[in-house]
Amino acid sequence: MYITLLKAAIGAAVLAYLVYLLSSQPTLDTSSAANSTLDKMSLQAISRHVVQKVFAVETSEGAGAKVRRSIGSMKLRNLTPFLMLDHFYVGEGAGFPDHPHRGQATVTYMLDGSFQHEDSAGHKGTIVTGGVQWMTAGKGIIHAEMPVHGPGKPDPLGLQLWVDLPAEHKMTDPTYQELDPEQIPTAYPEGPDGPTKVKVISGKSHGVESPVRPLGGCWYFRVIFDKKGSSIFQDLPTGWTTFIYTLKGSVVVGDDEKAHEPYHTLVLSADSDETGIKLTATQDRTEFVLISGQPLDQPVFQYGPFVMTNREEIQKTLTDYQLGKNGFEKAHTWKSLIGNR
Repeated sequence: MYITLLKAAIGAAVLAYLVYLLSSQPTLDTSSAANSTLDKMSLQAISRHVVQKVFAVETSEGAGAKVRRSIGSMKLRNLTPFLMLDHFYVGEGAGFPDHPHRGQATVTYMLDGSFQHEDSAGHKGTIVTGGVQWMTAGKGIIHAEMPVHGPGKPDPLGLQLWVDLPAEHKMTDPTYQELDPEQIPTAYPEGPDGPTKVKVISGKSHGVESPVRPLGGCWYFRVIFDKKGSSIFQDLPTGWTTFIYTLKGSVVVGDDEKAHEPYHTLVLSADSDETGIKLTATQDRTEFVLISGQPLDQPVFQYGPFVMTNREEIQKTLTDYQLGKNGFEKAHTWKSLIGNR
């Protein structure tokens, strides 16, 4: 029934995007909530540990795109508030033309190359290497994300994270928060001349705070160890859902002796006495992202890019999209320039 309704409501490009999402599946100021949690932390540093490890298998998507999906795959669902994590590579001829969203935030962090974006609310721009776009879809938006290719330009490589929104914010107006690489603050846990740095995309690390204010609690760090043997302790809000996605080198978590290699998602424990996480590099140039979010006590009903809390809301979302209302007023009239070249 959903597919029939979608065929009546959307074009072939959008339907293809929805089918891709469905086939591969089985923000507010956080400072007050996070600070309140941190105030209750023990001064003793007790590290979390790995409770689940999932390898993100690379798959081809369309012409020229490759994706490693961990969260949102059959092996790793129900990791509230996180819905999906894609490690993507986009070659010539691939991209993500006009498609809708409702009910979640999408966080795009570029590891290399650039992506252009454009949406039905009038936003457009380019996310460059090291930059981030935090888009809160709210009640609805149509947007396109297309790679930038050219002589001497690397193919786009990055991470896209989907974060569920608290139920009370699912029908708010869409918002954007974007930072160029020089706007993302950096913490130096071992000192400015030390071998370790933390890019603070959101949240707090070693006295450094990001200007990003997502809806719902979410801390997002890119950790870079230049030297083998470097070790840090990162404070985290007690009880938050936390994971690591490994990019380069290898890392040991807590007091475990097992090193974790690239392309794995490591889900961490969340015991009430654990105040953060101890991280130790076992190779030079070790890199990973560390992400922690406040769990949401609400059901998840997801249909492609639509994420609500019950089946009736999903049905209403499909109707809103079909009729072009409640956030989707431009669903059938707006076309992006970048997605329709």
